[in-house]
Amino acid sequence: MNILGISAYYHDSAACLVRDGEIVAAAQEERFTRKKHDHEFPQNAVEFCLDRAGIRGEDLDLVAFYDKPLLKFDRLLETYISYAPKGFKLFRMGMPIWLRQKLYTPRELDRGLGGQYKGRFVFTAHHESHAASAFFPSPFQEAAVLTLDGVGEWATGSIAYGQDHRLDMLQEMRFPHSLGLLYSAFTYFTGFRVNSGEYKLMGLAPYGEPVYRDLIIEKLLDLKDDGSFRMNMDYFGFCDSDVMTSPKMDSLFGGPPRKAETDITEREMDIAASIQAVTEEIVLKIAAHAHAITGSKNLVMAGGVALNCVANGRILREGPFDELWIQPAAGDAGGALGAALFTWHQLLGNARQANVNDHQSGSLLGPSFSGDEIQAYLDEVGAVYRTFEDEAELIDVIAQAIADQKVVGHFADRAEFGPRALGSRSILGDARSTEMQSVMNLKIKFRESFRPFAPAILRENVSEFFDMREGENSPYMLLVAPVSKSKRLKAQEAMSGRGLEKLKESRSTVPAITHVDYSARVQTIDEKHHPRFYKIIKSFESKTQSPVVINTSFNVRGEPIVNSPEDAYRCFMHTNMDVLVLEDCVLLKEEQPEAKEVDASAYLAEFALD
Repeated sequence: MNILGISAYYHDSAACLVRDGEIVAAAQEERFTRKKHDHEFPQNAVEFCLDRAGIRGEDLDLVAFYDKPLLKFDRLLETYISYAPKGFKLFRMGMPIWLRQKLYTPRELDRGLGGQYKGRFVFTAHHESHAASAFFPSPFQEAAVLTLDGVGEWATGSIAYGQDHRLDMLQEMRFPHSLGLLYSAFTYFTGFRVNSGEYKLMGLAPYGEPVYRDLIIEKLLDLKDDGSFRMNMDYFGFCDSDVMTSPKMDSLFGGPPRKAETDITEREMDIAASIQAVTEEIVLKIAAHAHAITGSKNLVMAGGVALNCVANGRILREGPFDELWIQPAAGDAGGALGAALFTWHQLLGNARQANVNDHQSGSLLGPSFSGDEIQAYLDEVGAVYRTFEDEAELIDVIAQAIADQKVVGHFADRAEFGPRALGSRSILGDARSTEMQSVMNLKIKFRESFRPFAPAILRENVSEFFDMREGENSPYMLLVAPVSKSKRLKAQEAMSGRGLEKLKESRSTVPAITHVDYSARVQTIDEKHHPRFYKIIKSFESKTQSPVVINTSFNVRGEPIVNSPEDAYRCFMHTNMDVLVLEDCVLLKEEQPEAKEVDASAYLAEFALD
C-alpha cells in the first residue's frame, strides 16, 4: 500500500511516501524551489516521492494531510473574536488566504496531485502527526512521546504513550499558552526572524548570563510543577497584532526589540541566556511528568521545540529516561512523515516491529544524483574536475584536504530530510583549527561570527571527547553535550571574556567546535548510518590522530541546504570554499575558470539577509 503524507500552507512544506510501513522518500519543498521555509503546496517534493517510488498519483492508496484545517480555522476565528476589535488587523490579513485556499484543502490537494488521485484524503491532528513521526520510526517498541511547538489546531504541546503500533494521546497544553511561541517571542525581541531564527537565539545564549530568568518566571509565566504554564498575555502581541510582543515587554527589558542587522548587545545576550534557561527548566519538568504518567524508560520527541538540542542534552543527562530518540525532521516538515505513518499503523491497524537502528535510514530520504548526471552538468558549465574510480583514493584526497585546513563541500548519496546536514550535503573542516570557526562563518557561510559549528565524530570515540556514554548514539545532531574535561585547555571559571569577547579564547583541543560554554552539538558517525562519511573521518583520524571534523550545512545564510549538483556548484563558486566533492568528482577552486575571492560584506549588503 502506498501512502503519501503532505504538510503544507504554514511552514516548511514537505512530502513523504510510505509503502507498506517503510519510508521510501521524504523531502522539503524548499530544497527544490530554493525558497527557505517554503510553505506552498509541495509540488516538487510530491513529484520526487512518486518518482522515487516508481508510481504515479493514480497508484496512491491514501493521501494523508498533517493537520485539521477546519479545527485550526476554528481556533483562529475564536481568537480574532476574543480580542476584537484589537485583532481586526490580523483578521483582515488572514481571512483572504483562508477563504481562497486553506478552507478548501481537499480541493488544493486534488489540484496539486493533478487530478490523478481518486481516493480518500485523511486529515490527522497536528500533534498526532508529530507524535507519530517521533514514535513509529523510533528504535523503541514502547515509549513516552513528547511534542512541543508553536501551535497546531489548538494544542501547543502533548504527551502520549506509544506501544507496538498504537499511540494514545494522554494530555495536551492549549493555545495561547505555548513554549514554542514563548521562545519565538524572544527570538523576535532579540532581533531574529521568527520561525527561522530560534536556533540563533539558542546559539547566542552562552554569551550571556541568565539575569532575567527570575523576571521571566515572575512576570510572564504561571509555571506549574508538571511543566504546564499560563502566559501573561499582556506582554505578548501574537493574538491581536502582527508582532510577537507588546510595549509592556519593552518596559520590562529596558527598551524596544533589537532591530535586525543592528549590533547585538549584552542585553540581547543576557535575554537569550535567560529564556534558554527557562525553556530548559520547563522541558525538564514536562519530561519528568511524561515519565511519571507513562512509566516508560524511553522518550521520543518531535515538534519545533525538539530542535532545541541544548534542552535535549539536559533531558538525557538529568532526566528520568534511559534512552531518547528525536525525529530528525522535528518541525512541520516531519508532519508529512508522521501523517503517513499514523495512517498506516494507527488508522489501518498494521503491525510495527522496532528496529535497534530506527526506521529513519539515517534520514537520507531525499534525492540523489548519478555520476553521469553530475559529470554532464559539470561539462556543461565548463568546470574543471577530476573523477576518482577508486573510492579509497577519493576518501584519502578528501581527508587530506580537511587536514590541510581546506574547507570542503561534500555532496554524496541521498539528501537529508530535516534541517540538519548529516554528511551528504555538508561543508567539512578541521575541528582542531583555532581559525576555522570565524573563517567558515564569515567567508563561507556569510553569517554571524558568534554562531557555533557542530562536530561529527566517530561513534566509538564519542565518550573520549564529550560527556556522553560510551558508544552513545546521536546520528541526527540533536544533542548538545559538554566537551570532556580532558580535552579542555583551561577551567571554565578561568575564562575572562565577556559577551563576544569570549570568541577570542581557545577552549579545547578541538576549538572550532567548542562553544563558549564548553558545549558542542554532537553528531556521531558509524558505518551503518553514513558509511562514506565514516570512512572520511576514519582516514582523517589516521592522518591527524583526531576523529572529529566540523560538519555544517552546505548552504549560505538565508538559503536552504543545497539539493542538486547545480545548487552545490553555484554555492561553491559564490563562496570562498576551497574544494567541492560531487559524488566521485573533485573540484579545486583555484582551477575553476572565473574563480575569485568573494567579499562577504558585499554579499550581505546585496541580499540583506537576517
